[in-house]
Amino acid sequence: MSTNTGNLAHHFEDLEQQFDAATLGMWLFLATEVMFFGAVLTGYAIYRNQYSTAFAQASLLLGTKVGTVNTAVLLTSSLTMALSVYFAKRGNRTWLLTCLGLTLLLGSVFLGIKAWEWHHEYVEQLVPGIAFDSKRFSGGGEWVNPYQVQLFFVFYFILTGLHALHMIIGAGLLIYLLVRAQRRAFSTGYYVPVEVIGLYWHFVDIVWIFLFPLLYLVRH
Repeated sequence: MSTNTGNLAHHFEDLEQQFDAATLGMWLFLATEVMFFGAVLTGYAIYRNQYSTAFAQASLLLGTKVGTVNTAVLLTSSLTMALSVYFAKRGNRTWLLTCLGLTLLLGSVFLGIKAWEWHHEYVEQLVPGIAFDSKRFSGGGEWVNPYQVQLFFVFYFILTGLHALHMIIGAGLLIYLLVRAQRRAFSTGYYVPVEVIGLYWHFVDIVWIFLFPLLYLVRH
């Protein structure tokens, strides 16, 4: 890393130390996020095991094709984020701006699709506490407890809502990077914010990789 000290905070000896501290700080933050999501996912796993039939029936009501498309969108955004870090390290401002812009666009597409999906689930009366039709799960075929189905959707909206909140925060951070990149704040000697925010974005993508099969592909 370059010895350029224009972006060196006063409490660090050099940019190497500053970079290591920022990266460690982000990893520690992500460790707390793992515990945060892990607590909710543990509760989900317990009830998934206890009410397997109801959870499987509820999962069938989700749009698997829509979820698959959104997964592809988010994975592509991870690629463009990785390329952003690559071009930041090489001081290629044009491609850095392009890749950051693409990442923001893909993240926005993901959130747009998710918002449409939530609206569809509201119309279908699958939102616990707001619009939920319990009668549709009480008659015909294999009987399923509607309250157990409703519990699945409680977890579904909590988990996807938390994930969307993290996506919105990530979008804000990408806008911050775009503004700074436009002002030529990054160079081959200083790209710490791009690297650190890239770690955050990849984490959010990884969370979705767990959520997609757990919520959309539930089977007996």
